[in-house]
Amino acid sequence: AVVSTQSCHYAGDQNEVVCFDAKINFDDNAQFRQKEIFAMEDTSESDPRELEAAEHDLNYIAMEGNIACLVNGAGLAMATMDIIQLHGGSPANFLDVGGKVQESQVEKAFNLLTKDPAVKAIFVNIFGGIVDCKIIATGIINACNKTGLELPLVVRLKGANMEAARELLANSGLDIAAYDELDEAAGAVVEFVK
Repeated sequence: AVVSTQSCHYAGDQNEVVCFDAKINFDDNAQFRQKEIFAMEDTSESDPRELEAAEHDLNYIAMEGNIACLVNGAGLAMATMDIIQLHGGSPANFLDVGGKVQESQVEKAFNLLTKDPAVKAIFVNIFGGIVDCKIIATGIINACNKTGLELPLVVRLKGANMEAARELLANSGLDIAAYDELDEAAGAVVEFVK
């Protein structure tokens, strides 16, 4: 646990330190053994999308842009947001599907992204080191078919099973702009929202 205190006062006459504000954070990895503590969490001020994402083991943070990002890995997510901004765009979110993502999680991620009325395009950027690109592609196809996606969709898949994944996307009958290079893909998604 990490404890952060604010506004402390030393009451010298009583030989005490009184704290008027504090915040305690518990590592999410401790949840399985600290159930009572995690049950006390107050989510009343949390973004409902972040809570929904957490229910499906997705990491989501809302932002103020109009290009939704679905990425695997925090580092790649940060680089993706940076390159979108470099091309003059603005990310709508940080959504990391993680390394153990399944098709159903990709569908849930798309549901989250399409709920944001500010989103004008979706950018999927996956590096399949751990993630199987074919799982991502199948999840994208299922999500597009179920949601009736009408937004522009730019997809960049690199790594494990990328050729099979690209073939699935190409044969899906969906309007998906697929790219090999990150810079080219980021430039394309920014053009879609101009």
